[in-house]
Amino acid sequence: MEHHVKTRSDAPAGFFAIEAAGLRWLAEADGARVVRVADVAHDRIVLERIAEARPTADAAAAFGAALAATHAAGADAFGSPPPGHHGDIFIGRRTQPARPAATWGAFYAAQRVEPFVPVAVAAGNLSASGAEVVRRACGIVAAGAFDDDEPPARLHGDLWAGNVLWSPEGVVLIDPAAHGGHRETDLAMLTLFGCPFLEQILAAYDRARPLRIGWRERTPLHQLHPLAVHAAGHGPSYGRALVDAAERTLALV
Repeated sequence: MEHHVKTRSDAPAGFFAIEAAGLRWLAEADGARVVRVADVAHDRIVLERIAEARPTADAAAAFGAALAATHAAGADAFGSPPPGHHGDIFIGRRTQPARPAATWGAFYAAQRVEPFVPVAVAAGNLSASGAEVVRRACGIVAAGAFDDDEPPARLHGDLWAGNVLWSPEGVVLIDPAAHGGHRETDLAMLTLFGCPFLEQILAAYDRARPLRIGWRERTPLHQLHPLAVHAAGHGPSYGRALVDAAERTLALV
């Protein structure tokens, strides 16, 4: 098997270990295919090398159904990290909390959106007035306005097109920020940044494990997290998009 080695000389403690734990946890779901881990150390992770192939509608549909199975494998709680890990996890190079919570809204607001707001303000990418709109949206989310009877899903957690590889055997996922969350969040991130044959993926997912009525209207709510992460370090356009998503979230109530 050919390998791909990722290295980072200044990796914080657990940086590659949590990536490996997340990949293994997702693989245990026996749903979407995940890149295999060959070795892991403090400053590197060794992964199988994935051959590239053109995206197809059939592969997209298979991925959608498989992702539904991954989510259905579940997690111990909202916010729980992969088994055996304690403390923060990473999305890209940024840390984010991973503390089990009783309800989705309380977890999502406090651990996935609010931590990035002051960073985005300090970076000049989010105005003070915009931050207040985001905090108001977080307030209603934390209060349970969007809590439902969905159990904690086993999320990839950073599901954008760059982490969806197309191989001759179908889609393979890489670079997770795996944790227990709401399944609509993975789908919302995939929608935010686009993906080949996106509608085929979503339709196959919905056939395999039907989504609750109104899931498309709730997309801005579930995009608060990736937009907040990007507003923290990728420019004011993401700050403006974050505020827009917050306003659309407030309009849902």
